[in-house]
Amino acid sequence: MVSAPDQPPRPALFLDRDGVLNEDPGYVYRWEDFVWIPGAREAIAAFNAAGWWVFVVTNQSGIGRGYYTEADVQKLHVQMGADLAKAGARVDAFYYCPHHPEAANEVYRHPNPPNRKPNPGMLLQAIAEFPVDLARSLMVGDKDGDVEAGLRAGVRGLKFTGGNLKTFLEGELR
Repeated sequence: MVSAPDQPPRPALFLDRDGVLNEDPGYVYRWEDFVWIPGAREAIAAFNAAGWWVFVVTNQSGIGRGYYTEADVQKLHVQMGADLAKAGARVDAFYYCPHHPEAANEVYRHPNPPNRKPNPGMLLQAIAEFPVDLARSLMVGDKDGDVEAGLRAGVRGLKFTGGNLKTFLEGELR
């Protein structure tokens, strides 16, 4: 991840991962289990072309629960980035929260993790690292907590209920 504080502010598209970018059968951390949501790569490419920042903000409690490691998530995000590049798209930064109030691993246990959505920590981190135009930015998630995290960070939220992500977001670039 490379921050860009010296650039002028741009709108940002904050995207939840599981259920928005990829199908969510539960605890996806291996590339062989990763399946893109229809239109996800194309949506990211369209927002890239329009000059928006694109950030992934994803709760990953499977780390705290001991199902997989931070290295597994980081590896998956690298593979996502490589696959996006083939489609002419990119994510400017990936943020994930491994913490959970009931994490099996004490290192990841926190009663109310500030980065775990619906808390806005991951969005606030991106906003601190990149010049984001909050008024024009958007958080897209498949859960009410995703939308709430956006609102708590000062960003409008949309709930994605399935289908083609590019089609769902087309009106946002007009």
